Amino acid sequence: MNLTQLFNRRVMLGAILIAGLLLLITIISIGFTSPLQPSDVGFAPANLTVIAAPTVTSNAPPTPTIDPFAPTPVPTGIAIGNYVQITGTDGEGLRIRSEAGLNSESAFLGFDSEVFLVQDGPVVLDGYVWWFLVAPYDETRNGWAAADFLSYIPSP
Repeated sequence: MNLTQLFNRRVMLGAILIAGLLLLITIISIGFTSPLQPSDVGFAPANLTVIAAPTVTSNAPPTPTIDPFAPTPVPTGIAIGNYVQITGTDGEGLRIRSEAGLNSESAFLGFDSEVFLVQDGPVVLDGYVWWFLVAPYDETRNGWAAADFLSYIPSP
């Protein structure tokens, strides 16, 4: 069979006509379809969780440290030459007095966690045990304080 007999003018014209018809149907169907509606989601950031890589943990025992701003009271007695801090005033402070006793004049107000060096005492008066305290950073800041509001701390 000869190729020119198979692809004659009529077959070629029919193929072009069918291709054009299919193209026309495709164009019409695209024109009648509604465009895609944009989603209302907007910008949605991704949540990112960073997980640290495992590290080697030391077997060495922890080194004890003393926080100078909030020393931990040690359950030992108050004595001359030791350091104490003011505790238990509920933020109201402790009146440090010029003499031992409730009737003596208040020299200044000491605040919770403030640290003092014990230089004299004890004196028992008015139902309290009194200790003479001196601030290690200012020797003019000194006076007598009731032991009920003092806690022993290790030397800073």
